[in-house]
Amino acid sequence: MAEKDMSYRVENPATGEVITTFPTATDDEIQEVLAASEKGFKEWSALDIAERKKYVLRIAELFDERQDELVEIIGREMGKSRPHAIDEVELSANIFRYYANNGEEFAADRKIESFNGGTAVIRHLPLGALVGIMPWNFPYYQVARFAAPNLMNGNSIILKHAEICPESSAAIQKIIEDAGVPAGVYQNVYASHDQITTMIEDPRVQGVSLTGSERAGAAVGATAGKNLKKAVLELGGNDPYVLLDTDDVKAAAELAWETRIYNMGQVCNGNKRMIVMDDIYDEFVDELVKLAEQAKPGTPEEAGENGIYSPLSSRDAAERLDEQVTRAVKEGAMLRAGGGLGDNAYFAPAVITDLGKDNSVYSEELFGPIALVFKVSSDEEALELANDTQYGLGGAVFSQDTERARAIARQINSGMANVNTPAGEGEEIPFGGVKRSGFGRELGPLGMDEFVNKQLYFEED
Repeated sequence: MAEKDMSYRVENPATGEVITTFPTATDDEIQEVLAASEKGFKEWSALDIAERKKYVLRIAELFDERQDELVEIIGREMGKSRPHAIDEVELSANIFRYYANNGEEFAADRKIESFNGGTAVIRHLPLGALVGIMPWNFPYYQVARFAAPNLMNGNSIILKHAEICPESSAAIQKIIEDAGVPAGVYQNVYASHDQITTMIEDPRVQGVSLTGSERAGAAVGATAGKNLKKAVLELGGNDPYVLLDTDDVKAAAELAWETRIYNMGQVCNGNKRMIVMDDIYDEFVDELVKLAEQAKPGTPEEAGENGIYSPLSSRDAAERLDEQVTRAVKEGAMLRAGGGLGDNAYFAPAVITDLGKDNSVYSEELFGPIALVFKVSSDEEALELANDTQYGLGGAVFSQDTERARAIARQINSGMANVNTPAGEGEEIPFGGVKRSGFGRELGPLGMDEFVNKQLYFEED
């Protein structure tokens, strides 16, 4: 039997106070969850997709109705500022609504032309019970983009959230239960790492989706592969943000800074490497330094305006980031402004330049409010630097000459490439990466194509 512990906890990152704890599930409880998931799948998948739509629409409505409660939870749970928390709850509701309203079309039979007579159709059938392993940086959004399409598909879901998000994960299950979704179709479970392996290995589970670190993705992917289970992995990123030219350097710097410190830089596809042409580089960096120097710590309720920033998700996250910044500077990078640990989980937004390829931090992801800026002198150099990473999640290129920006963006080796915008985002826009950023896609029409049986159905004329 697995021993109960206190790994799952609500620990306010602004104060360090442990508000409440939740025991890890026992091994017997995991077996009960697996059995319930199998039973729930049989009932849920037997419903017509038009019936499932009614439940998923109600989930969206409940996200809207409970916005204040949901916002407060993630403020105390992982330090998200109130404006960003509102954004997240609204987007999560929109994701459920999007799949409810479009799921029938996305899952419709696709007739294909047969050259030997007969009728050939690709059917879009439920796959079974799925395990979702979700991170703490967007507690609702990350779950919504996995759960919404798969509920419409007719799959059942076992959701293992981050240890610091037990309250938000319970709130999601309560919403889904209150929407009338049958028992066993969606279950929040406080599982240990060993129990995750047990669930993936179980023959009643047909797939696993993880959003998290490269290390976690490699472990989950290996277990899934060994057991011949479908996996979707959304892992780290070190996205390039290329600024070729601009007629307003101050505005360009403000947009880059706002993008970088969104959610305190704890964004998988954040602009983690700013690549700037030499003729505007100095002015651009100066503007970033001004913004960093103006930044002041505050509570999640205060943060989001007037340069006030909230804490990182945890003291551990802040200490990891501080170690990376300290090491980068020790190995030759320049800390232009900010940086340094504050109380509890606070870390001052920072600007770093002159980080060479020989610096050990060069190939690492800085998961926090760090504006890391590189200077280049040609489009060719910008593209080479943009692709000089083991990751391949997203990237953006800016220029007043759109064709110039397109020429580079189309050659960035990533799952998402953007021109003259930090990112194309929304419930209808597919999300995912290549290389060590993982594989598979979420959101948009592609989000319903991952965990399904694309069955060929053929009838002879």
